[in-house]
Amino acid sequence: MNARPSTSAPITMPSLTPTQWLIAAVAGLGFAFDLYETLMGALIVGPVLTTLGGLKPGTAEFNRWVGLFFFLPTVAGGAVALLGGYLTDLVGRRRVLMWSIVLYSCSAAAAGFAASLSVLLVLRCTTMIGVCVEAVAAIAWLAELFPIPRQRELVLGSAQGCYALGGLMVSVAYYMFVTHGDALPAVLGRHDAWRYTLLSGLIPALPLMLVRPFLPESPVWQERTTLGSPARPSIADLFAPSMRRTTLLTTLMMACLLAIPYGALQQTPRVVPGLAWLQGLGPRQIEQAVSRLFLVQELGSVTGRVIFALLVVRVVRRQRLLRLFLVPAAILLPWLFFAATSSGMIWFSIGVFGAQALFNAMHSFWGNYLPRVFPMRLRGTGESFAMNVGGRMIGVCAALMTTHLANAAPGVLPATRLANAAGLTMALVLTTFLIASFWLPEPKSDLLPV
Repeated sequence: MNARPSTSAPITMPSLTPTQWLIAAVAGLGFAFDLYETLMGALIVGPVLTTLGGLKPGTAEFNRWVGLFFFLPTVAGGAVALLGGYLTDLVGRRRVLMWSIVLYSCSAAAAGFAASLSVLLVLRCTTMIGVCVEAVAAIAWLAELFPIPRQRELVLGSAQGCYALGGLMVSVAYYMFVTHGDALPAVLGRHDAWRYTLLSGLIPALPLMLVRPFLPESPVWQERTTLGSPARPSIADLFAPSMRRTTLLTTLMMACLLAIPYGALQQTPRVVPGLAWLQGLGPRQIEQAVSRLFLVQELGSVTGRVIFALLVVRVVRRQRLLRLFLVPAAILLPWLFFAATSSGMIWFSIGVFGAQALFNAMHSFWGNYLPRVFPMRLRGTGESFAMNVGGRMIGVCAALMTTHLANAAPGVLPATRLANAAGLTMALVLTTFLIASFWLPEPKSDLLPV
């Protein structure tokens, strides 16, 4: 095992080797397409339901299907990713990482040929299974490949910054497909932008097939296996007295974190078409406006990830670092959606930019925090439990909460009711998140626990 540096003296970080650069690039690509595959669901769900399902926006049936498309794929991903986290600890980080990316790429591409809502929903489930497993494996793999604490924090923060690139890419791709899709070959006899967007999900699998032979396994995990069969990870161990508080709090707080996009931010493509400044435009012009606003939103993602990468090695206490982003988010997000339909395009765009920046900074926080509070034997299992049971299975319920509240929320237009429902969901979620942050355990050391 590599010698671990002492924390009592300043450490000069060595330059990254070519292999380490390749590792960081592959992880960054994986994170980027995690979000690419995830966010395309929010962009395409409206056009899918109108063109493939023949449903009318704002009706109860339309809202029910929206809730299903947000809820079921994410819950399926979270449930199966528990097994993925277990396998990450059992058979290795790299192997699980690579096959999960292949799974979500091929599933997304196959979804582009779906002929019914039910088939598309199943393929979105398999896509999200790959995304959820990849996120856990990648974080554990990266954290263990960089033993120097400051270097590890910077690499994890920077690689997760590529999440934001995925958001930018899918925004630009969707805009291009909406604008120029008629020039592309027809898919099942049509030129639907949502089909081209799904088909583009195959892209990340191609470079990975070329670089996979050059990627090393985690040396920490590899050494443990060469010394003998590693103890099998167990979910029950996460609730041992020494781990119970960490497990419960990280699970609750990941649920609150993932409730932000599912309960509000990913609802903006359905809020925007009903806003006053877009009334009178044709369907294509409205879709272009949605994609432009989504691009602004994803520029906020980039900003939030960069700010976090700059602060992660400067703010020592993890509670303080988290609340630097959580406190303004608890104020901004409810206001943004309560005032969405009356604030005007400029203020709404600025608010969306800021909200997305704050969410992405907090999302990066957990990628750096979780490896430091779960021991090596339980790292994949613990991260998976917090991220998938908390975020993917509980947090996603915010999508159902918002879509159900939209049927009873005040407002004349469906977009107004949806915006008010999202604002109420955010007020409840972020208040819980802020209160829980005061009990968040501080990591015992800069070094990863063994």
